[in-house]
This record gives sequence, structure tokens and C-alpha cells, in this order.
Amino acid sequence: MGFACVVLDGADHLVLVIRLEAPPAVTLNSFAHRLPSCGRSYEDGFGGSLAPMRIYLTGEVCVESDRILIREGRLPGRQGRQAFAYLVWERRRAVSHAELAELLWPDGLPVAWAAAIAAIVSKLRSVLDSAGHDRSAIRAAFSCYQVKLPHDTWVDVEVAQQSLHEAEAALRAGDPAHAYGPAVVAATILRRPFLAGAEGPWVDARRDILKSQLVRTLDCLVDLHRWNREPGLGIQVAEELLSLEPYRETAWRSLMLLHVQVGNRGEALSTYRHCHDILATQLGTVPTEETEALMRKIARI
Repeated sequence: MGFACVVLDGADHLVLVIRLEAPPAVTLNSFAHRLPSCGRSYEDGFGGSLAPMRIYLTGEVCVESDRILIREGRLPGRQGRQAFAYLVWERRRAVSHAELAELLWPDGLPVAWAAAIAAIVSKLRSVLDSAGHDRSAIRAAFSCYQVKLPHDTWVDVEVAQQSLHEAEAALRAGDPAHAYGPAVVAATILRRPFLAGAEGPWVDARRDILKSQLVRTLDCLVDLHRWNREPGLGIQVAEELLSLEPYRETAWRSLMLLHVQVGNRGEALSTYRHCHDILATQLGTVPTEETEALMRKIARI
């Protein structure tokens, strides 16, 4: 019996790692088959199979396509990286030149902003061309741009959202075995920074979206680690969740239960007191009756 986990390699790519002697509740099959599909492959004309293009917008922005890896350094600078992320994220609609300019120069447009945008987009077309997709991947019409990617293109932020939905749906259906893999995939992607160093309303809004998804993913993982008898991992995830959402009482209760699961009743009660103090001093309130009832139950153990 074994289990799989998803980690990042040196190029910040998702890698499936298999280790023997897994916790008994999760098997390789129950985990691996839920990893997000990269889509269908296609023939390269020589009897081989070309992998679909993969685009990473979290961590290092890069493009991978059938043995070709285009690192962030090959994008046309900070503005090119931001424009690429914007066009990929918003690719289901046309983006006007003015909208793109506002993203790149929020404090005021340069005199030759239209020419500057055209130059950036031209360089992005060259990047996609070198990845094996022709320059028409970024189409222009009526003073707008729109990215048209192959239908099976793998985009990390979209895979994270899909994986989160799968994990939540499986948990609601009472099927944690099929929630485990997608939750780990989503967390692996969502923990990475989005456009580090970039600023502006659009970037901030997307970071808020990704943070919200990460919080929901960590919620799933806390429950899954408890179910899979991995309290040590669960405690780490619960503490990570509380660092993002310190007023989330469900996370405090989960952390209390995880400490009980490892046989540390004293730490569970200390966790309750920490929760009580934070709510009292920062919100002027007290824990809910559900949290109080759990504390009393633990105290009687």
C-alpha cells in the first residue's frame, strides 16, 4: 500500500511523489486518479504524443509545452509578466487596449502608451510562438486583445479552483477518500504567491480570490487529515489556516480536536483559551456555544 503527494520541483512544477507505507485510509488509486487532468495529448506527426501547454501564474510565471520550458525571465519585463497573466486570466473575453494600459500604468499613462502596449504584446506573441503556438494565439481586433489557447491548456489557477470544488463536493458527499488528492493539489498551487512584487487593484483583487480559495482548501485539508489519522499534519494546516483567518472558530475547534487526537488534552484546552482571548480582545465577543461545549467535553476527558 502506498500514498501519493504533490510537491514542487526546482522549476516550481507540480510533481506526483509516491511513498510506501501510507496511512491506511488513503491508497495510491484513491489519490492519484483525482489529480487534475492536463487534458488530451495530440500527435506530433512522428508517432509521438505532445503534452498540452501548461501555464503557471502562481509562483514563477512560466509556460511549458512539450519539452519546452519558458521561464519568467523570457517574458518582456515586469509589465510583460503582468500583461501575460491578465490576458490569460481574462482570456474568455476581449480586453481593450485602454483596459490593459490602466493595468500597466495605474498612476498615469505615458505619452506613447499605445505603442508600448503593442510592443509588449508583440513580445508575448513571440514567447507563445517559441512554445509551439503561433503568434495568432493573441488576437487583435477593434482595439482589443484576446488570448485563444488550445482547449486542453492547463492553467494552474484554474486547476486549483477545479480541484477545490472537487474536494468540497466529495466531502459534502461523505467521500473523503476522493477529496484528499484534489485538496492537496489545490493547496500546493494556492500557497504560491501571485505576481510577487506587482501592485494594483486587479492584482489585489485576484490575490483576495486566491486567498479565499486557499482558506477553503485548508478547511478541507484539516478535516481530511483528521479523517486520515494524520493529526500532526492537521495541526500544521489548522495553524496555517488560523494565521490567515484568526477569527475562524471552526478552525479553532478543529485544532482542539487534533490535539486531543494526539493525546494532548492540555494543549487542546490551551487552544481554547487562545481562541477566547483573541475573540475577546480583538472583537469584543466570546466563543460560540459550540466551541464552549467542545471545551467542556475535552475538560471532562
